Parts: sequence; C-alpha cells; structure tokens
Amino acid sequence: MSVESVNASGFAREGLDVLNRITESARGKVRRAAELMAHCVNTGGVIHAFGTGHSQALVLELAGRAGGLVPTNRLSIADLVLYGGADPSVLDDPLLEREPGVAEQIYGLASPRPEDLFVIISNSGVNNVIVEMALHAKDRGHRILAITSLSHTHAVPASHPSGRRLADIADVVLDNAAPRGDALLDMPGGGSVCALSTLTGVMLVQMAVAETASLMITAGVRPPVYVSANVPGGFEGNLHLEERYKGRIRRPAS
Repeated sequence: MSVESVNASGFAREGLDVLNRITESARGKVRRAAELMAHCVNTGGVIHAFGTGHSQALVLELAGRAGGLVPTNRLSIADLVLYGGADPSVLDDPLLEREPGVAEQIYGLASPRPEDLFVIISNSGVNNVIVEMALHAKDRGHRILAITSLSHTHAVPASHPSGRRLADIADVVLDNAAPRGDALLDMPGGGSVCALSTLTGVMLVQMAVAETASLMITAGVRPPVYVSANVPGGFEGNLHLEERYKGRIRRPAS
C-alpha cells in the first residue's frame, strides 16, 4: 500500500470494501446467529455478551442500547468489583485477563440459566479469559456465538492450556474479517494503522439483531426492543420491558 493510501480517504475506501464483502459473505452465518438469538429470546432466555479490551465496545453495542434487544446482559472483568466485592485495585493488573479462574467468577456472578445464550467477542480469540468463558459456558450447556477474526486467530499460537481458540468452541462464528493485528492500513517501512474490528463487528452485531427481529416477527412474536430513553415515554416503557427479566439483566453505569 502506498503512502498516499494512509489517510482518511484510504481508510474509508478500504474499510467500506471490507464491509461490502462481509455483508454478502456473512449472510448465512448471520442467519444462524439470529436463529440462536431468536430461540434464546423466545424461550425466555437472556443473551450474555462478554469481551475484554476494545471488544467491550461490541458488548455495549449488543447489550442495553436503544434499538437493541432487552433481554441482554453485559459481562465484564469489572464485574469482579461491581458485583463480586473484589478490591478495585485488582483491575490495575494488566495480566488479569490471563489469570485462570477469572471467567468462572464472572460467569458465577451473572447466575445464567440453561436457556441463556453467550455471545463472546474477541479479535484474536486466544486470550485466556475469553477461551475459559467459552469453555465454562459450553460445559454448562449454553450455546455460544463468537465474533472474532479468523485471520488473526489462525495466525497466532493458542495461549489457553487446552490449546483451543474461541472459534473452536463456538456453535456459530461470525468472522469480522480484520487482519492479523487488527490494523488495516500498511505504513511505508513497516507497521500498520487504523483498527478495523470495531467497524465490522458493529455491522455483524446489528445484522444479527435485525435478522433476529425478522425471525421473531415472522413467527408472530413482537421482539422486546429498547426505545431511546431520550424520547417521551421511552424510559418508562423500557422499565416495563425490563421487568420481565428482573434480576437477570444488569445495566451498570458506563
């Protein structure tokens, strides 16, 4: 890639090209993801979304936002402090997400039910806490939807003791098409700039939500969807919908 391509127009052009490709190539997998999500909601389940680092942006995109499904729950390493009583200083450890047992604690604090679905998001798909969460949820009978980069995950060693990656465990995998290392634009002399996974991940999440709504509507079921709290009646209406899932979904301050 030439130096002339390392600019705003270059990223827009390359990023849109990837988006156009995945909106076509991912349709079948998005449909399968939506089938998992619709089944979960229709059977009274909750969709638990988990990710670390910048993948938390996609957790927020799925769980608890206007236009999104109500029975969604955000899981985070911060839950150890928010709900588990751990000292806030534990979050200062940059290697915390590599520690064994962390995912099991986060899972336990959420108290999932068997009908609940787990959406686990990781660009690399090899981080210890990510793989541990997938394995723990799978062992307890949950279906797993993964959003990851297959290019990245197959280009790096598996770091979990099992030797497995998130993509190896999930029932359905949505490939965000991000390159190894995530950055899209190659710079002259080496290195690259401008991460892609959030852009493509948001597209995949919203495609899956749209397809889920379509499946439910076709089946004669009105999807429980959030209205913006900043329109008249939105806040009150959302509280009414949330009552169905009282004690099962959490809305921590962001």
